Amino acid sequence: MTNTENSEPSVLILGIGNLLWADEGFGVRAVDELNRRYQFGENVRLLDGGTQGIYLVQHVRDADILVVFDAVDYGLEPGTLKRVEGDAVPQFLGAKKVSLHQTGFQEVLAMADMMGDKPEHLLLVGVQPVELEDYGGSLREETKRQIDPAIALVLDFLDTHGIAYEKRPVPLPEDVTLACDVMLQSRYENERPSAEDACRVGDSRIIGDDRWHAPDDFDAEMREAVAGAHHMRVEPGRRG
Repeated sequence: MTNTENSEPSVLILGIGNLLWADEGFGVRAVDELNRRYQFGENVRLLDGGTQGIYLVQHVRDADILVVFDAVDYGLEPGTLKRVEGDAVPQFLGAKKVSLHQTGFQEVLAMADMMGDKPEHLLLVGVQPVELEDYGGSLREETKRQIDPAIALVLDFLDTHGIAYEKRPVPLPEDVTLACDVMLQSRYENERPSAEDACRVGDSRIIGDDRWHAPDDFDAEMREAVAGAHHMRVEPGRRG
């Protein structure tokens, strides 16, 4: 682990998901809102993980405590919030996927574990999505209403582990974001073209181009990437 007996644990609070697909962006919106309202010590990092998948592995390896916001298909009523802890987290990220990034992040945890750097404590706060098939759409109201309760669950978890934080006297303005101003929620809700003017089932530049095709077996490609981690040389006493 990165912490010693007398140092504070390293905490990573991560929002994952794809802002382009409506409720799939819940995790990113939630961690951004947490950052707007609260400030943390140097041992806590808040990160918009987007759909980076295995590229997040080094961040995860560096964490003693990992918190993940995400949209998860729990098989529950749309808009339902659920928290999962510890060893149960990977099965919810991979058993029923709402998008490819979940399999990717399941593999991130597996890679960190194989390298001997799995976080000691793990929390997943996920919402059952209401709508995914809406390219360029914002969070649905039922999903948006779960951001405050999701933040409360995370703060309670941090309290349990003695992680300090403070509420900002004034929340940060919206354009101070972990993402970028192109992805601001207000722009999604106020500047979106009409259905007649914009394709809402995907990026028309890609879906109309026969040079692009999805992987034949995405899960197999991810298993191959994880298998390759066995051959990575990690210098003893270092995390990469």
